[in-house]
Amino acid sequence: MSDSKYDLLIIGAGVSGSALLYLATKYTDINNIGVIEKYAAPARVNSLSSNNSQTLHCGDIETNYTLEKALKVQRAARMLRNYAVAQPDAHHIIFKYPKMVLGVGEAECQLLRERFEIFSPHYPELMLLDKKAIARIEANVAMNGDSFREDEIVALGSTDEYTAVNFEALSRSFVRQAQIEAAKMSNKTVDIHYNQYVDHINVDGDEFIVETKGVCYRTRSLVACAGGHSLKLAHDMGFGHNYSVLPIAGSYYFTPHVLNGKVYTVQNDALPFAAIHGDPDVLVPGETRFGPTALVLPILERYNFKTLPDFFQVFRFDRRVAKVLWDLLRVKDIRNYMFKNMLFEIPLIRKLLFLKDVRKIIPSLKLGDLKFASKVGGIRPQLIDKDNGKLLMGEAKIETGIGGIFNMTPSPGGTSCLENAEIDLRTIVQHLGADIDEAALQKDLLLDTKKRESDDFSGTVITGS
Repeated sequence: MSDSKYDLLIIGAGVSGSALLYLATKYTDINNIGVIEKYAAPARVNSLSSNNSQTLHCGDIETNYTLEKALKVQRAARMLRNYAVAQPDAHHIIFKYPKMVLGVGEAECQLLRERFEIFSPHYPELMLLDKKAIARIEANVAMNGDSFREDEIVALGSTDEYTAVNFEALSRSFVRQAQIEAAKMSNKTVDIHYNQYVDHINVDGDEFIVETKGVCYRTRSLVACAGGHSLKLAHDMGFGHNYSVLPIAGSYYFTPHVLNGKVYTVQNDALPFAAIHGDPDVLVPGETRFGPTALVLPILERYNFKTLPDFFQVFRFDRRVAKVLWDLLRVKDIRNYMFKNMLFEIPLIRKLLFLKDVRKIIPSLKLGDLKFASKVGGIRPQLIDKDNGKLLMGEAKIETGIGGIFNMTPSPGGTSCLENAEIDLRTIVQHLGADIDEAALQKDLLLDTKKRESDDFSGTVITGS
């Protein structure tokens, strides 16, 4: 068995792992960095362009966020935007579309009006839109045929911001730029090892020993960004046994082009799952994608049933897990939602059921307009905190205190990749006794460069008039 040695080893080359690779290469004096990826290319699981909603979450239209949470998300989105627009292939990575969250009915409309008063000072582009203003941006949302829809609607939104990201392209960009940065420095090494599945991790003194078939990697610090498999690796090492996992699968539907941009709906606070929304797909022109539905599946990667044994290794069912699941099912809204989403997977009736939900956004949509998006949608590994008896809906991270970090579920999704990488990097740098170029990091990623963006950027721009 051959042996490779690193100062930092990253497991997983999705958008989270590749973001950490980029930051560590460009902004620190960590010299020997390695990445292990079990597939033949970056971003083949949840960062794959078809396996997520491709949304740059900024916190302004996510109604389940408090202002404090929204501003944290705004910072993460700014970091991603600042990186993406500076790349030579930015038009393949980040995109501009209108976006809005739609309130339907008196209660939701009042909630959005109140939210606008609180959030608008922090989001200068945010607008409160009445029915006519909505129609100018998204005619099919405000209209039902030739006339305005009868129910009361308002929306919060904006028309000239970056709102969509191809996270697969972003991951490839991070890897490519890390390799370019490493090539500029004679004392820095970046190795990317594809087709390497991690079998086991041991601790040997102050080093981690990471074993794959045929290769043994030694590293002074370790960060796993492998979704639900990160928890499996942590369990193998004896960490995080107070966590179980509940994998939530999302499915989508395509329709003809009925939306110009992203339209979200108000989140039901009783449901720990994303509300339905409609999005343009950056790689499927001429169609609109709606979803997600939510279904619990006993696998750690969507459409990969070879991960079924891995799920049972990390599920670790016991009375504490049973209590959390029972408590969820006791909530009527959650129980009904989960049952309905099971029906969404039945081919003969799922379109009929989904049509009712999607008509909240597009009232004129017809059954024949819906097409189930085969092989689209990923898995979100939500953690069950067995000690506190609850399902965790935010980001999930296990820090070992000995230079190892295991990331399971970034929140909100890929938007947080650079901010989460920054958090991990500060922990790793402290462990290694390394340094961060704080001035360069601040200048490149953390300043609000929105006003300095080029006017001739060639990304997709669609605005109302």
